[in-house]
Amino acid sequence: MRRADRLFQIVQYLRGGRLLTAAKLAERLEVTKRTIYRDVADLIGSGVPIEGEAGVGYVMRAGYDLPPLMFNSDEIVALVAGARMIRAWGGAQMAAAAEEALVKIEAVLPEDARARAASVPVHAFQTNEMTDEVRARIDRIEAASDGRIRLDLNYGDQHGGASRRVIRPLGLWFWGKVWTVVGWCELRNDFRMFRLDRIKDMEEFGPFKVEKGQSLRDFYASPDGGRR
Repeated sequence: MRRADRLFQIVQYLRGGRLLTAAKLAERLEVTKRTIYRDVADLIGSGVPIEGEAGVGYVMRAGYDLPPLMFNSDEIVALVAGARMIRAWGGAQMAAAAEEALVKIEAVLPEDARARAASVPVHAFQTNEMTDEVRARIDRIEAASDGRIRLDLNYGDQHGGASRRVIRPLGLWFWGKVWTVVGWCELRNDFRMFRLDRIKDMEEFGPFKVEKGQSLRDFYASPDGGRR
């Protein structure tokens, strides 16, 4: 762990009036107590209102706020690239949020970091597959998954056959040009994945509770390992 990250973690642990000994901080951060003594002394010297002493414990006075979080170069690349991809391939609400996130990221960065963000050489562009209908479907399924709402799907398979499926949606997966929803299929009484571009229409079908053996964790633990 970088020293700057360790100092940040010490401040986080001490926020809210928690009293922690150097031994406890050293255990959490996997360093020696001597390192904690030195780090706390440096934080106090820089103006962080930490009170206490070795052998007793440390506590930080209420009301102290950290300066705005800053990103390193690699983090800027990851954030910008990810936001651009969601803007191109996400749902309508996701895309709008990604656009707003890019604006906010640029607004809070200093000039040199802003230039780095603008020069990120990773781009994503919308194709004909990402119609307004598909974008709206992504948002609806994401909302149903978050709100635990069953969905009644009119689904077409790869051979063109149609079927009705009531599913309990658990999450969305993006495979590159193709989105799928994983859920508990009430017809098959098992986990299934459905391609969003093969859903002809869908309706909400009432709330559900995640039951034992039907959760996302159970899906990952299934024999196929989440590769259905």
